[in-house]
Amino acid sequence: MTLRREAFLDHVKERGEYGTAEEAERAARVVLALLGAHLVGEVRALLVARLSEDFALLLLNPLQRAGPLPPERFVRATAAWIEGATERTATWDLSAVLSTVADTAGEDLMGQILLQHPAGYDLHFGRPQPTWPPVPHTGTTQS
Repeated sequence: MTLRREAFLDHVKERGEYGTAEEAERAARVVLALLGAHLVGEVRALLVARLSEDFALLLLNPLQRAGPLPPERFVRATAAWIEGATERTATWDLSAVLSTVADTAGEDLMGQILLQHPAGYDLHFGRPQPTWPPVPHTGTTQS
């Protein structure tokens, strides 16, 4: 099922607490274009099929082709492409857009998307993954 452009932007606008749809669209365009450099093969095709045509084209024509960036460099790249952005505001933009992407993708596809990214992207997508091995529980309680 494809998420309509307006519905996608409404989610981004709400999550990012943007004042206008234009701000939400600016963030969505930059983040999706950068995300496109990180996705390949069937995973990208499956996500493209769930986005409106103009957003799908951003995934298919990424801003850069340097390969997967570590999460902190993805934040810096986002800040560099959004006029007036800082790393802090870029992190906010990433969260608003990528959490909407995660909801659009669904759990199965999201798992495949995360496999194509370096560790740490789970938080950008709003899908924190458990740390392995789990921290052992000592069984003691505090009084």
